[in-house]
Amino acid sequence: MKINVNGRITDPREATLSVLDRGFLYGDSVYEVMRTYCGVLFARKAHLERLAHSADALALALPERSVLDREIDATLRVAAHEESYCRVIVTRGQGPLTLDPTTAEAPNLVIIVKAYEPFPKRVYEQGLRLCIPGVTRAAADLAHPSVKSGNYLSSVLALGRAKQAGYDDALLVDHQGFLTEGTSSNLFAVRRGQLLTPPLRSGLLAGVTRALVMRLAEDSGIVCQEQRLAPDDLFTMDEVLLTSTLREVAPVVEMDGRPIGTGKPGPMFARLRAMVHAAALAQVQATMEASSS
Repeated sequence: MKINVNGRITDPREATLSVLDRGFLYGDSVYEVMRTYCGVLFARKAHLERLAHSADALALALPERSVLDREIDATLRVAAHEESYCRVIVTRGQGPLTLDPTTAEAPNLVIIVKAYEPFPKRVYEQGLRLCIPGVTRAAADLAHPSVKSGNYLSSVLALGRAKQAGYDDALLVDHQGFLTEGTSSNLFAVRRGQLLTPPLRSGLLAGVTRALVMRLAEDSGIVCQEQRLAPDDLFTMDEVLLTSTLREVAPVVEMDGRPIGTGKPGPMFARLRAMVHAAALAQVQATMEASSS
């Protein structure tokens, strides 16, 4: 693992920030996670645009895009992994012990690169067991879910409760009890060959892979629509899926101890996972060709 702190790339033990950094004290930061295919970051533009959206929403100054690209590339090059996980974090910076964001000195840029570790084969062959631990997603008037900030306590609590209960992951609900998303993923359900996914207005992150799945579905003739889903709705579905940058598409076979569909990964999962993987490879291939021309 290599960590870049404001342009200085080191091993983890040497990477430091002040304990007065507002990202540490208040979660006053934004971040994005990317991964490589064939050594090339997938959907870099989409991820960095979302980072900019999050920063704008928090009135947090980002480094110039050219600086971000330069430091990301430098960190990937020094880490030198065959395939990489890359996390880009921008904090508001350090300052006095006060909530007032105008007292921060200057933003801090942190880039973490480590070897990409694929999810275990059992995730895709046997499926995920999820629960709904009763943790609500932050209300939009408090911290809008479209902002990918360092304040991730709802997901931390939900995943912790799920693991303690013996599940793989958890789903979050809004204040009316409708499903929003996973702890680090978006939710899709399959009914009679059609895809359903909670609408963004329900309070969830606009996932890069979520958008890709919706586009690929439309291009291939699969009906995909946004619809509010209650927890019990999942037991009427043929399949339930999670999507994210790191896992691509993963099947859910059980919820709160009850089977989903047949209790096994289904055909829509297999089809969408293959489509997402192929689209990612095609995009990075195009990026490689463009950079070499």
